[in-house]
Formats: sequence, C-alpha cells, structure tokens
Amino acid sequence: MTGQAQNPHHVVIVGAGFGGLETTYRLAGAPVRITLIDRRNHHLFQPLPYQVATASLATSEIAWPIRSLVRNRPEVTTLFASVKGIDAAGRRVLLEDDTDVAYDTLVLATGARHAYFGHDEWEPFAPGLKTLEDATTLRRRILVAFERAERERDPARRAAWMTFVIIGAGPTGVDLAGTIAELARSTLPPDFRSIDTHEARVVLIEAGPRVLGGFPEDLSAYTLTSLERIGVEVVLGQAVTECTADSVVYGGKRLDTRTLIWAAGVRASRAAEWLGAPADRAGRLQVAPDLTVPGHPEIFAIGDTVTIAAWNGQPVPGIAPAAKQQGRYVAEAIKARLAGRTLRPFRYHHAGSLAQIGKRLAVIDFGWIKLRGALAWWIWGLAHIYFLIGLRNRLSVALSWLWIHARDQRAARLITQGSSKVMD
Repeated sequence: MTGQAQNPHHVVIVGAGFGGLETTYRLAGAPVRITLIDRRNHHLFQPLPYQVATASLATSEIAWPIRSLVRNRPEVTTLFASVKGIDAAGRRVLLEDDTDVAYDTLVLATGARHAYFGHDEWEPFAPGLKTLEDATTLRRRILVAFERAERERDPARRAAWMTFVIIGAGPTGVDLAGTIAELARSTLPPDFRSIDTHEARVVLIEAGPRVLGGFPEDLSAYTLTSLERIGVEVVLGQAVTECTADSVVYGGKRLDTRTLIWAAGVRASRAAEWLGAPADRAGRLQVAPDLTVPGHPEIFAIGDTVTIAAWNGQPVPGIAPAAKQQGRYVAEAIKARLAGRTLRPFRYHHAGSLAQIGKRLAVIDFGWIKLRGALAWWIWGLAHIYFLIGLRNRLSVALSWLWIHARDQRAARLITQGSSKVMD
C-alpha cells in the first residue's frame, strides 16, 4: 500500500449544516478521510423550523441524525462535540472537553446565531429561531399563550396572552406572522370555549421602511397587503428599544405581550475569534476568493460563517443554496489540490428568493420573473419538499401541508418541556 493509502489526507469539517454536509457528500470517492464535528447530533433543514414553532410540522420531519446520513461512508467519522477554538499553527481543532482533533485541511461551516444588536439581555424574553430547541420552545410559548388566555379572567392580562409580537420582517418574520395569524383564525377557533381566538393580535415590527427588504418593492408591497388582509398588524420604521417578560417598547410606545419572537438579525459563530481573522460587523469571516481564510490556505470557511462579494460584486446571501454551492466548491477545491490543480475563484449563482406569507400565499423573485399568490405558494412548497432528505420525509411533509391546506388542521400542536404547573 502507498503512504497516502495508509495515511490519507485528513479533512475536518466543523458543522453539519447545509454547507458542511454538502462538502462531505461531494468528497465521496476522494482519497481523504473525514471527521465531521457538530455540537448537535442532527442536521436541521434550516428553512422550516418556524413550521415546527407554529405546530405545522413535527421535529422528525425537518431534522435527521447525522450518523444516519453518513452511515454508508466508512471514511467519515462523526463526533458529537463542541469546538472551543482552533490552533491554526498546530493544525488542531480544540474541543470543550480539552481534547483536540488534528487536521490537514479544515472546513469551518459553523453557521450563525441570534444578534440582539448589543442587547443580549433581551434573549430570554424574545427567543430567536435557529435550532430545533428554539422551534419547540416557541411552539410551547405560542400554544401555552392560548391556554393561559382560556383560563385568564382579567381582560388586560388575557389580551396580553393573546398578543403575539414578531420583531423583524425578513422572510422568517413574515412566515411566522402569517402562520400564527392563520393558526389563530383558522385552526384553533373550534378548540376553545372561553376565548375567541380570532381576537388574537399578531404584530410584526420592522425597523426598516418595508417588509422583505431584500425583495423587489412590488413584491414587498404585495406581502404587506397580504399580511394585513389575514389580520397581521405591521409596524414599519420603528425600532424596538426594550423587551421584557411582559411587554415590548417600540417608537416610544409600550405594548403588553407575553409572546415575543426575535427575527431581526443574526451574528456569525465565533470562527473569526478562534482564528484572530478579519471579520465584518456581524462577525462573519472575510474570506479569500477561493473561500480560504487569509494567511491559512489549509482552512476553508463557508455559509453563514463568512462574507464574500462573489455575487456580481455583492455579498453572497446567508441562505441554504449559497451554503450548498460553497460546500460543493470547497470539495472540488480539495480534490483539485490533491491532484495538483487549482480552481477558479468561487462565484455564487442565485436561483431565486422565496418567502411564504400564509398557507396559500407566497412571493418568489427569480430575477427574470416574479411570482405572487397561490401559484408562488405551490412552487415554494415543491421547492422545499424537493430539498428535504429522504422520500419518507418528503411524503410526510407534503401530506401535512395538504392536510393544512384542505382542513385548516395542524397535527403537531403538542406542548412539551413541562406541564400546566410551569406554564409561565
């Protein structure tokens, strides 16, 4: 056997999101061994946690055990571990249990976390939606709010329980606002006796001048009109200045609410801190045109971890297709290096932007064509089903959405992580 066969090039990938998994998949057949490290044991289909939060889908329909995804790849070792730093000089990934993993090539696909713009103390009151735990926590908060309103006799406190505030009107905020409004107006009314769930207030607050700021203005205007039509109160041009356990302050006004959801911004993982590398204001690593960290050609970084102007001179958006394209590029770059070749710089190809407004409404911007309404909703659904992993999950999600579409019923309305005694 050759030395390379006895000791193949070791690629360590930190993060099993879209970018990390795509790199792993695309390295199949290459003369490498791979160690895939993630602090969770599952891969999450990041576009759909809000569907779990709003009781439309079950957790098992949008997440899969990482080990099961690579079980047929004997060259891949999976580690359930948290990274605390990188020893770039020694080429080692440092883990929180004080062990380390040596690498020849490192791929950082560590994603992003919530950004509260200097107000991290708001997080307990206004949780975000990045993980499966976030989704089930929000589902609990939303469903518990209706349960507490059903028991509450004081009109002011009941109104606070039935007021849902979403901060940030990007795609996630719009999706959440529209789905919660339809949950209150279409799904829940027959289930309660003391309250009329039609009276629930869903308030969407955006500091910018319009919803879906990254979409064309006509689609943004259509989205605003559609949200208001299904009962969402949209507040534009007013930043939130305070979040507490029972209220939110924006534009100098206080609104009593027991359910706050943060969808206003994200901050990259600590990858730039680990390497002492240049980063933007959101903490995203500034990578070279080939997605390597400046001064460290053996370290690649992809996905929400990085910023790079590789989309006609614009920054690449932090969405799943971009992470997958970067993962594909990195895998090809590693294989090219091992063969003594180099690749041209990474270029992002935008397939389009999609956002759901409600169960029968969506907007899509393909650049060359813009769609809105029911047709866009069907295309949105088909696109998401296509990218799910496994036939069983595709069928399960399709059936769940068809059931919601036809009967206004959401089967995943389960309050977990506690009993009625600890609902506060």
